[in-house]
Amino acid sequence: MGSVGWGYVAVMAGVTFATRALPATLIRRKVTNGFLRSFLYYVPYVTLAVMTFPAILGATGVPAAGVVALLVGIALAWRGAGLFAVSGACCASVLAVTLLAQAL
Repeated sequence: MGSVGWGYVAVMAGVTFATRALPATLIRRKVTNGFLRSFLYYVPYVTLAVMTFPAILGATGVPAAGVVALLVGIALAWRGAGLFAVSGACCASVLAVTLLAQAL
């Protein structure tokens, strides 16, 4: 890895350290602001969504299969289905759309 590559690694290490260490050292008391507490509550969920959403749409060979699986997953989760049922239905929908696309 060249010097530019190590520079990227150093910047990333600094950013990672800053985002983890600064809040722990600067915020000593309990956060009482309702907006900030609400914002911090949803940060892990948003982070997970941002990382998984592109993979859902691009993981299959047929982009429409990813879209259908996303819609099926949202619909089932909205109706209160469990994780196993949602993931199974999403896998089945990807299989069905992929087979349908290959047949056409």
